[in-house]
Amino acid sequence: MTKARRLGARPAEAQDEILIQGIRIPCALGVTATERKMRRPVLVDLELGLDLERAGITDRLSDTVDYGAVYQVVEEVANQRDYRLVESLCEEIIEAIFDAFPVDEIQITARKFAPLAGSVEHTGVRLRRYRSV
Repeated sequence: MTKARRLGARPAEAQDEILIQGIRIPCALGVTATERKMRRPVLVDLELGLDLERAGITDRLSDTVDYGAVYQVVEEVANQRDYRLVESLCEEIIEAIFDAFPVDEIQITARKFAPLAGSVEHTGVRLRRYRSV
């Protein structure tokens, strides 16, 4: 079978993913002004759903999503303003990624370190969004 013949219709449930995990970015995030002034790091993991078959065959960056460019988008969103909620930060990252890249689905997990006094290592959220047609 030739490479050209392998590219074709895929089952609807088949979805490839790019994983970018452990993005650590400083962010003004927190309910109180004091917490936002601290600009503590937030840990972000991304799963970007898209068809990667062509990239696997052609070995061309133009047939996939550039991880470095995704990192830059996340960093820009985190630095553009103060956020009270992790949920809000995540929604803005999702929208920026959908605007910049041809992905069909995004799962984002974001964690704040030591958000509460005591023995809580981190808190966070996980959101999954799909590109609207």
